[in-house]
Amino acid sequence: KGRTLTRQEVFKNDTKALEAARQKINEEFRNNRDETSEEKINELLKIGSDVEVILRTSVIQAVHTDSDKIVLIPRKDLLQDNTPYIDKPTKKQES
Repeated sequence: KGRTLTRQEVFKNDTKALEAARQKINEEFRNNRDETSEEKINELLKIGSDVEVILRTSVIQAVHTDSDKIVLIPRKDLLQDNTPYIDKPTKKQES
């Protein structure tokens, strides 16, 4: 998925964060628009992909619903299968 789509999904309905992310993305492209080294361009693309993964898997939106309450709004990207909690784990049997 493209950076713009990631930005729109991760910061959905948050105009300040959407604008800040847009400005940062544009700034990075402007700062590197004259780059001609294939190696450097590939490195920059890898950084962009890494940032996209971090945003999609680490950022969660929250909304203040009261002076002392916050509601978290998880995206599907954040929902992962969880290992059930075991109060007294047992050692794995080696075969």
